[in-house]
Amino acid sequence: MHVDILTVLPELLQSPFEHSIMKRAQEKGLLKVQVHQLRKWAVNEYGMVDDYQYGGGAGMVIMCEPLAKAIEELSKDRKYDEIIYMTPDGERLNQKIANGLSLKENILIICGHYKGIDDRIREHYVTREISIGDYVLSGGELAAAVVVDTIGRLIPGVLNDETSALFDSFQDDLLAPPVYTRPVEYKGWKVPDILMSGDHKKIADWRHEQSINRTKERRPDILKD
Repeated sequence: MHVDILTVLPELLQSPFEHSIMKRAQEKGLLKVQVHQLRKWAVNEYGMVDDYQYGGGAGMVIMCEPLAKAIEELSKDRKYDEIIYMTPDGERLNQKIANGLSLKENILIICGHYKGIDDRIREHYVTREISIGDYVLSGGELAAAVVVDTIGRLIPGVLNDETSALFDSFQDDLLAPPVYTRPVEYKGWKVPDILMSGDHKKIADWRHEQSINRTKERRPDILKD
């Protein structure tokens, strides 16, 4: 998978992709993330990419021209399956969306900043708009990092144990069950006996029951009949 990211603050995206699973995914050649400074396509020699909004109001808006030029130039190198704009009014990111995006080959992500981007870009270039929650960030960079991490870990071969992702929270519309490791007892707190029984069928049943109970308690909105 190839992911291009357009931003006015590429520095914010250095660390998320240089460590842990995302780093290993790129070292394996399974994922490539390229972060592009939007000011490369600025409208003047001063690096201008934003301006005041028509109609008045507080906040600057990223201009149409630099974004359009950037998208068109990057599109010459590859055909994008999705051009995604990170925005609070987009569809809420969930595991189903992540699963679908993980099957794509080429994705372009646009990070808004200031008051957002000229809406003509959304009308004529963007194919999908995604939000990571009902709140506002300073820009789309952190949200873009969340999207890439969420879909990148699902690419076959990225995780050492590929079955791990199949049992994550939300994969089956349930939260993950509680997990434990050594020691068996700490400060009088004991690991449930069933997990050390060696009976894999009973353990699987226990985990499923725990998932249902945890989902009922914490996220009844996602629990299906």
